[in-house]
Amino acid sequence: DKFWHFSFEYYLCFAEFLEDVKIVINSLKISVFTCTDEIMQQEIRPLVAVDIIEQLHRQFAILSGGRGKDGAPIITFPEFAGFSEIPDEDFLNVVTYLTSIPSLEAASIGFIIIIDRRRDKWSAVKASLTRIAGAFPGNLQLVFVLRPSRFIQRAIADIGIKLYRDDFKMKVPIIMLNSVSDLHGYIDKCQLTRELGGTLEYGHSQWIHHRTAIENFAMTVKTTAQMLQTFGTDLAETELPNDVQCTEELLSAHTDHHSKLKDELKLAVKQGATLLTCIREPVTRSANSKLSPDELENVATVERLLAQLDETEKAFDQFWTKHHLKLEQCLQLRHFEHDFREVKLTLDNLMEAQAGFSDIGDSVTRVEHLLREQKQLEEKGQEPLEKAQTLALHGEQLIQNNHYAVDSIRPKCVELRRICDDFTNETKKKYDILGKSLELHKQLDKVSDQWCEAGIYLLASQAVDKCQSQEGAETALVEIEKFLATAKEHQLSNPKEILQKLEDVQEMFDKRQVSLKKLAAKQTRPVQPVAPHPESSPKRASPKTTRPAGVGGPLISAFRYSIQYYSTPYFFSFSHIINELIETERVYVEELQSIIEGYASEMDNPSLLHLIPSVLQNKKDILFGNLPEIYEFHNRIFLKELENCIENPELLARCFLKRKEDLQIYEKYCQNKPRSEALWRQCGDSIFFQECQRKLDHKLSLDAYLLKPVQRITKYQLLLKEMLKCSKNSEGTAELEEALATVLDIIKSVNDSMHQIAITGYEGDVSELGKLLMQGSFNVWTDHKKGHNKVKDLARFKPMQRHLFLYTKMLLFCKKREENTDGHEKTASYSFKNSLKMSTVGITENVKGDNKKFEIWYNGREEVYIIQASSVELKNTWISEIRKVLTGQLEACRGKTRCPLVPAVKVKRHEIKSDPTPLGFEGMSISILHENLFSSFFISRTEFTSHHCQWMTLEPMQVQCFISVKQNFVAAGSSIAVL
Repeated sequence: DKFWHFSFEYYLCFAEFLEDVKIVINSLKISVFTCTDEIMQQEIRPLVAVDIIEQLHRQFAILSGGRGKDGAPIITFPEFAGFSEIPDEDFLNVVTYLTSIPSLEAASIGFIIIIDRRRDKWSAVKASLTRIAGAFPGNLQLVFVLRPSRFIQRAIADIGIKLYRDDFKMKVPIIMLNSVSDLHGYIDKCQLTRELGGTLEYGHSQWIHHRTAIENFAMTVKTTAQMLQTFGTDLAETELPNDVQCTEELLSAHTDHHSKLKDELKLAVKQGATLLTCIREPVTRSANSKLSPDELENVATVERLLAQLDETEKAFDQFWTKHHLKLEQCLQLRHFEHDFREVKLTLDNLMEAQAGFSDIGDSVTRVEHLLREQKQLEEKGQEPLEKAQTLALHGEQLIQNNHYAVDSIRPKCVELRRICDDFTNETKKKYDILGKSLELHKQLDKVSDQWCEAGIYLLASQAVDKCQSQEGAETALVEIEKFLATAKEHQLSNPKEILQKLEDVQEMFDKRQVSLKKLAAKQTRPVQPVAPHPESSPKRASPKTTRPAGVGGPLISAFRYSIQYYSTPYFFSFSHIINELIETERVYVEELQSIIEGYASEMDNPSLLHLIPSVLQNKKDILFGNLPEIYEFHNRIFLKELENCIENPELLARCFLKRKEDLQIYEKYCQNKPRSEALWRQCGDSIFFQECQRKLDHKLSLDAYLLKPVQRITKYQLLLKEMLKCSKNSEGTAELEEALATVLDIIKSVNDSMHQIAITGYEGDVSELGKLLMQGSFNVWTDHKKGHNKVKDLARFKPMQRHLFLYTKMLLFCKKREENTDGHEKTASYSFKNSLKMSTVGITENVKGDNKKFEIWYNGREEVYIIQASSVELKNTWISEIRKVLTGQLEACRGKTRCPLVPAVKVKRHEIKSDPTPLGFEGMSISILHENLFSSFFISRTEFTSHHCQWMTLEPMQVQCFISVKQNFVAAGSSIAVL
């Protein structure tokens, strides 16, 4: 309402100002150019003194200012020798101009003409009367003629006037006068100039000067009024800008223009005052002097112009005050809106960061770390919150000062206070939750550290040899029962992990209790203590051993996001999936383009260099990686190929198959992602990124967009899986399956490379180890044989946790380590421990007692690694990959030694070790030591059967062969040849 009220007052003031200006302009037409008002209305410029200045200076006709007894203006035609030679146009212009000077009231009475021809001839009198009769533009009242003074010319004039009176066609009397004394009988002497025997002071040059000055002043007033009118119209029609800079520029421009117009007004007023002084000079100089009626009219005209100019200036000042206030309030509003956007962006980022603190911690250390992070966030938010409160107070002050944009300011003040309250309340809520979580975990640690560890210590402290007697067993049993009685004190209903730990300890005690009861009851034979078998594993594996190998770091979050999104019922048809793929691809390309143009390119913008933090200088490639390369590929190639699949869906699978190598660019991007994230954590809150985000109007910060490529590569395989569901047993299914396998292989390659770059301590170059085929975490036991004595590493009855990397040339054993980095997600690193050349190893696919174990060994089983996978499927996958490597080595060996067959040669010594597992023979692994080169390969049952009668060797060599079979199919000491 205030806005419309202000606008109404503003435009009402503007209308009043325009009305005053129009009055001034119209008054100029009346007061200065009275008789030409009709001409001015026709927009024809009237005569002014400056236009006929030369003709006026000839002085063949004058307007002395004298008046008749009834107030009629007097025009005098003084003696002028060349009167008959004056051009008609000059005569008409002068007479017309003179008749336009008196007021309308005086002109309506009629003009008195005095023709002075005392020194001339009758012919001059006749010519003057004829010209006046034919060209005088005004009303005539009387015509006085001072006839020639010489006798003959006077007589001729008397006769001539009688003869030619009718020829003059004058409707007014023509009075012939013999002398000026006769003229005094008709006109008062004070209204006549000295040339006519009167006392009226008249200076023709001064009269011309006054007329020129008055007309110039009138034009100045008119021009100034028109300038004010134009400026006022421009002000009223100006639209208010929407930003601070444009508003400041507009306010400055309007203020400058206003100052110039005010200067013009001052000059006009000064000019009028000076002119008024000049006109009044005779009266000022002599108290006895009086101004003529025409001079009095001139004074009145100038005074009226000055008064109207003053009224116009007041109206303009009033309008300008309103307009200037409007512009100042607009500038205040734009500053308020600009500050509001900046503060709200900062507050939104704080709220987003606040929302990201959803973790309540899983340990005392973690909760304390979260509390520190929450404290840091709270401290970080103090300054923005203070700015928001200050800005809200400023907005309320604007409202109290009757700002016109109350309806725009008040909601923003409410929004600022709401966000501040939300952040404060959410912070308090987080503190409450984390405080309770800390208290809970401290209690849990008390349970875990005291009761569980005390129980384990009790079990460990009970000597097994003392329990062999009935008395010792009963004593140990009593201790256990007393300890179990304290379990109820520590039962908690919350965390499953602690409950599981309690159950595990309880189970250990139950088992010991059963054993001791048997011993206490009766002992039929001595019990021999036995160390735990290395193949035994805990009932519940630790998180480190059971955590599946796979996507690490950003790929995990991206994969989970994709699963949530693409599990929706929307994807129920093949066409929907293709359309979704193409639409999301377009959005993806646009997002990449916005990142490159809105962030990466802006880092080279000279105007923003001062906003870039020093830690980010010359590190654009680290922050963005090969993002431009990914954008170019998708924008120029992949998107267009996908769009071609709208009409030909069967081509979709081929796109992925065709671009398999191109999509490998994601491997480089993901390898750089940890470095990029580390750099972002150092400078992500800089003003530079906030400014870029504001220009792009992005709701999320840059780090969310840098995750897009990682998310995108995982989406492809989910979409392809959905397509396979919609196209089972149809044409193109095979290609879709192959495309899916291709994308999965790319993702696996990306994931593996992410783990590979975290290997530390390896002195060689991992790029020389061949392609990385598999990687994952396993339980590992070692078994060493030195000479004829086989020594088991009994010290390691608990398995080692090792992360294995399988290359085509090498198998690496590493230890996985996880470290916190600046309070963010844990990052894994892999410390190198050992390596085996694939050309020297053999495998045993099954180990007795556990179908998830297999063996990798070398050098005649001098060192054996027993490897336990987390599942049978994972074990089989690794066995398959190792088998492919060994088979490939066999094929390569065959290719190098291919030549005509020769009779088989019996080798000196063979040793065949059979797998005791009573299953059918499926194949065997063979290791050959020849010239210090140890190679291994696997021979399947089919290959073995088809060649068992034709095994040959190309040349005699010393062979030590270890064949692992599932049945005693080949007897020890048999002679074989190797193909």
